[in-house]
Amino acid sequence: MILEMKVPSPGESIKEVEIATWLVKDGDYVEKDQAIAEVDSDKATLELPAEASGIITLKAEEGDAVAVGAVVCLIDTSAAKPAGAPEASEPKAEVKAEAPKAEAPKKEEVKAAPVAEKTYATQAPSPAARKILDEKNIQPTDIVGTGKGGRITKDDAVNAVPSMGTPTGGTRGSERTKLSMLRRKVAERLVAAKNETAMLTTFNEVDMTAIYALRAEYKDAFKDKHGLGLGFMSFFTKAVTRALQLFPDVNSMIDGQEKISYDFCDISVAVSGPKGLMVPVMRNAETLSFRGVEAEIKRLALRARDGQITVDEMTGGTFTISNGGVFGSMLSTPIINPPQSGILGMHNVVDRAIVKNGQIVIAPVMYVALSYDHRIIDGRESVGFLVAVKEALENPAEILMGGNVKKALEL
Repeated sequence: MILEMKVPSPGESIKEVEIATWLVKDGDYVEKDQAIAEVDSDKATLELPAEASGIITLKAEEGDAVAVGAVVCLIDTSAAKPAGAPEASEPKAEVKAEAPKAEAPKKEEVKAAPVAEKTYATQAPSPAARKILDEKNIQPTDIVGTGKGGRITKDDAVNAVPSMGTPTGGTRGSERTKLSMLRRKVAERLVAAKNETAMLTTFNEVDMTAIYALRAEYKDAFKDKHGLGLGFMSFFTKAVTRALQLFPDVNSMIDGQEKISYDFCDISVAVSGPKGLMVPVMRNAETLSFRGVEAEIKRLALRARDGQITVDEMTGGTFTISNGGVFGSMLSTPIINPPQSGILGMHNVVDRAIVKNGQIVIAPVMYVALSYDHRIIDGRESVGFLVAVKEALENPAEILMGGNVKKALEL
């Protein structure tokens, strides 16, 4: 019996996927539920499991865009599993046996083209080639001819590129690869965000002294109790959810001629995965404790790294936090993640000279940036939001922990 395997729908709004990688070869024997391919949608990379055991026949190439519901491969379920040897061993042996045949023409071509042997024709251009080289102001001695005896042909002259400087002997290769569907979608959304929103960015600086002191005092106890690190993201998430409740316009979106406001804070967290930027969502982050935030961020980051993140886990956020500081970024203007109206950019922490109580002191300082859609968020709300974040981060024990640090950290 021949089973037609069709592309399943990764999500309600997804109409097609792209075959990123085949994990099996045409003619392999596959087991039921074995991962046979990785497919890219415009939101995530997913594994495609075999629906039955049998011999597989591929019906699409890597890089092909395949509509949801289209046949992507055939599985002959009546075929017997090869005895003894691993399933892929026989096809691999056939490839090895055929390899010398594929290389034979290359060896003949090398013998048939005595480029290395110099003759009277070596680097001598044909009349047509000389005219083209003169127009390009290229010397024949700068070109290796591919014609008989090393003669420079018209094609050699057409393809010749004028020298852009003194040759150094280094390689000058290039490679052209197709962008994945996920990367193309990210690019499309970023351009749309720039073109379709009135994006503006406001900046501030945060004295991280208080957070550094809290982490130094409690991080070991926090890790011993919960098995988690006490990072910056829990402080920033708590500060952001508080500020969103104080300035609800920042937690709103535009839908046509209407504004949608939310009484919950679903925080999207930008993380770097093997397939590019991914933005999983922490649901109802305003209800999470410090331990809850750290645990959820760790869970989502591991799933993104391992390529297990789902479409549902990356949709529906109301505000985004992006931490470019882990890569050493000093300052940036983050791009809004549509249809959201705001994104907070964190950056690296650097010892800087600041003024405290009339004295110049050295303190660990982070620059923060809020990019927002000015169509829905006014300057008062955007600046007030960022100031609220700054205030909470500079006095976390009182503002974020209610004056009881151990209780807030569940120690």
